[in-house]
Parts: sequence; structure tokens; C-alpha cells
Amino acid sequence: MSPLNLAARLGQDEFLAQVLHRRYRHISAALPNPGELITWDDVNTILATHRLEPPRFRLSADGEMLPAHRYTAPVTTRRHTVWQRLHPTELHDRLAEGASLVIDAVDELHPPIGRAAMELEQWLRTGVQTNLYASFTAREGFGVHWDDHDVVVIQVDGAKRWKLYGPTRAAPMYKDTAEPEPPPENPVAELVLRPGDMLYLPRGWWHSVAASEGEHSLHLTFGIQATTGAQLLSWLADDLRRHDVLREDLPVHATAAQQAAYLERLRKEVTTALEGPGLLGRYTAMRDSTDLTRLRPSLPHITGLPADPDIHVQLTSSRAQIGPAPDGDGVIFRACDNEWELAKEALPLLQILTSAAPGTVSVGELVAATGIPIADVTAVVSDLMNGQAATVVQGDRR
Repeated sequence: MSPLNLAARLGQDEFLAQVLHRRYRHISAALPNPGELITWDDVNTILATHRLEPPRFRLSADGEMLPAHRYTAPVTTRRHTVWQRLHPTELHDRLAEGASLVIDAVDELHPPIGRAAMELEQWLRTGVQTNLYASFTAREGFGVHWDDHDVVVIQVDGAKRWKLYGPTRAAPMYKDTAEPEPPPENPVAELVLRPGDMLYLPRGWWHSVAASEGEHSLHLTFGIQATTGAQLLSWLADDLRRHDVLREDLPVHATAAQQAAYLERLRKEVTTALEGPGLLGRYTAMRDSTDLTRLRPSLPHITGLPADPDIHVQLTSSRAQIGPAPDGDGVIFRACDNEWELAKEALPLLQILTSAAPGTVSVGELVAATGIPIADVTAVVSDLMNGQAATVVQGDRR
């Protein structure tokens, strides 16, 4: 088990069958060294070297976002643009007063967290965004609230008290027809997360969080993108446009009998599609193969991959799809909203690349493992780079 194998820490198949979307799970000391994900020094470096504008980087207290001018100062550049320079002293003061610090999508800024997010994406077959939270007092940053996505929480440093109140509406959505009822007065569970602890919380669960244990807190939340029936039906409506009845104008000026006949034709096509075998599999495969979450350039190799066995490469998606070609004499590779039809001899190469994700593999390792000449290996990987599905990494980042 690798230190960052979050799927194994959560329980693998048992988690999927009994916990996911159903109930919370708290795992004490799940990660022996959570600092492998991020440290305070890493946080300081991110804040010092990135021009992060609100709301991606923000301070929050009592459910409200603090005005940026309370901890930043505007700077006008020679090109007459304005950016907000972080003022460390003011930042420290606001945090000491009880504000919480938030960095959204820190997985895009810090590779170890990005790799952990990609592992979850590969396992759960959906997108994952990781946010960072730092608190220094018992004052709550967000109050009692619920999220429209499941979360996996990792306590990195310090301690944080979580009060869980449970859901008051089944699977609430960001765009919904009604708001959840208020939470109960008393929590159903109260937990203190310490370094290395993990917490899984389904969407819609009311909760509040505070660094109330007399020490600072640093934690990460891996937000799991929801995949709902509403999204399936939206995709299905587009997919069914191949049928005339989906493209026809609605018979709004027709007789009642003609309108009923049209709706019956429409119902038949939709019902047939919903009853078709493998519908959920087709939809999930489409989502996997069109994922564009982690695109990355391959500078300086802008015209293709050189025949250098020491260069390391990796896929930019951990959800790439491999399948047989229609004629049965080749393979189809789908990733990053692109598709490649390759000779069957490329199958071992594609399998190694997908099994390595989110880690890297060297060109020399690909040649040795597949027996494919280096020129052919680099040609295939160059094609994937041109389609945004592969990238060069300087050095081994596994």
C-alpha cells in the first residue's frame, strides 16, 4: 500500500458498497505521514509565489468572506494591471482574530496533492477538487452548513472539531427545486480530527468545523464531483437527437390527439434508451474519456517527444479508456476528449501508461517492458501529447 493510496485507507470495495453516498466514516491515524501531502512551508511558498485572487484564496469568518483589502494591498504594474499583494502582517492579524484561510483547487498548485486527487478520480471515476483550510482559533469560519458534493477530509496538522448533524434533504444539489430543512439542534456525532485522520462525509450532511482544541489546524478536503440522474438525462437528451422525434418541433399548435401521439413517440424513444443494457457504463465511459481536469504542457518538447530513454512521461488523466477497434484488429484509446485508433501492438504501451497514472514512467521503461522500438514509443506518446492526453515530466515524480 502506497502512503497516498486513499482508496485503500477508506476501505476500497467495502467503502463503495456500504459507505459511499450513505453515511460518514471516520478513520483515525489513516495516514502515518500526512505531511507528504503538504506542509506549512509549502503553504507559505504557495502564498508567496502565486498571485491568488479572491475567491480562490480568501479568508472567512462566521460564514462571511473578509474583504481582501484587510490583508492585501493593491499593486499597479508597468502594464497598468492591478493585483493584490499579500501583506503577511495583516494576514497574521486576521487569522489571530479568528478568520480561516482557504485556498481552492490546491491540487493544481501542489503536485503531491494533485497525485492524490488523481488517485481518487481513477477509483471513483469522477472529478475531484482539493481545497485547503487553515484555522488558528475556535471561531468558526463557515458556521453550520452543507456541501453539494461528497468530501474526503485529511487532517494534516493540528486538530479540528467536527460536529455532524446529518442530512435533512436526500442528495441536495447546487441547482435544486428546494432548500434542505434546517439541521437539528444537536449533532448526531462530534469528532476531533488529528494529524493523519480521515473523514468521509456525504453531500447534504450539515456540519460545522472549528479549531477549538487550543491549537492551529491545517486540513484538506477532496471534493468529489457528483454524478446524478439529472446529468444522465441531460446527456441522454443530446445522445437521442439522432432520432427524428427529438429533433422535431413540438406540436404546440396541433390537436390534443396529435400532441398525445407525439408524446407517445417521444416516451417510446426515451424509455427504450433507459432500458438499454450498459447505459450507465456508456455514460460513465463518456465522462471518463472527456475529462479535461489536469491538462499540462510539455515544454520544451513542442514538436514531439525526442528518443531519449531517460525522459519521463505521464497521462494527464487517470480515467483514460482502452477498448477494441471496430474492426477488431486494433485498439481505441480515449482520453481528454480525444480518440486514437492504434495498431494492436500498441496495447501493452497504453496499458502501462494507464496503470502508471497518476505516476510517471520513463521512455526507456516503456521500451524495455513492451519490446517496441524507441522510435515507435515516442511516436505514440507524441500523438498523445498532441491530443493533450500525455505530458513530459522532468525527472521521476512517482
